[in-house]
Amino acid sequence: MAKLKETQTGDTLCDKLHPIVYPPVVYPEPATTFAMEPKTRGDEDKISAALHRLMEEDPVLKLSRDAQTHEMLLSGMGQLHIEVIVARLRKRYKVEVNLKKPRIPYRETIKAAAEGHGRHKKQTGGHGQFGDCKIRMKPLPRGSDFSFVDDIFGGSIPKNFIPAVEKGIQEARVKGFVAGYPMVDFQVELYDGQYHDVDSSEMSFKIAGSLAYKDAVAKCRPTLLEPVMKVEISVPEEYAGAVMGDLSSRRGRPQGMEQRANMQVIKAEVPLSEMLSYDAELTSMTGARGSYHMEMSHYDEVPGHLQDKIIATSRVERGEVPSEA
Repeated sequence: MAKLKETQTGDTLCDKLHPIVYPPVVYPEPATTFAMEPKTRGDEDKISAALHRLMEEDPVLKLSRDAQTHEMLLSGMGQLHIEVIVARLRKRYKVEVNLKKPRIPYRETIKAAAEGHGRHKKQTGGHGQFGDCKIRMKPLPRGSDFSFVDDIFGGSIPKNFIPAVEKGIQEARVKGFVAGYPMVDFQVELYDGQYHDVDSSEMSFKIAGSLAYKDAVAKCRPTLLEPVMKVEISVPEEYAGAVMGDLSSRRGRPQGMEQRANMQVIKAEVPLSEMLSYDAELTSMTGARGSYHMEMSHYDEVPGHLQDKIIATSRVERGEVPSEA
């Protein structure tokens, strides 16, 4: 049949009078993810349209965009699979892309409670700017994100300026404090401040809020969090020992092992940063007889000896220090 415009992979073709629908194919989860950027500026829309057409042909492919790192991510069954797709993009749609390892969406949090004070005062030709606020900051359980508590009594800050304080803190926390990653899992309580009848404005209190945040977070023992993945690896029994040993070297925490048919299934929690090139290494370890899939589990604190390296790399990426340093 030629020119089937509406038909997609997985559809059943049958007689209208005798409809038959075959059970849908269960496709495997993608195992490898690459970040992708166009070689030519302005080709992003073109690449996205071409990839959506390729995804109709190949349902295992997944295209997404990381909200934190803003990278376009292409996931497939392995490095070879992704490279074939990139070759098709070049040959069929005349667009070229660069592949690279995706950036890890680290986050930041605090480990202690502290108070902070932010005061913004500026005198110009006309009206000045004045905002003053005091906050208490404390850690929250993992996964709580952010909470703002208005504990102002007696009108030390007028009600209409309080949302501006929260906005200033929200904007500051997205930029992080340690390495430029979003700050999460903490609570801010606004409990005192001062205002001026003429010079106070929303902008003044927004700036004061961000200054109070920076003052408090510096005392709260800020730290880095990393995404930890739930990983299932299926390998022949003779390779199980080698795979377990390799997982330990990747800071993996084994969660158990079970037999399925003639394969051993190893379950573990492993930091995402240690799994970026796992597809090729598992193939090498098992002679291409092993497979794995992983999904997001939770965020956990990065060990201290690794934090310095991540912070230094982040500072170079943000242009705060020359790359030679």
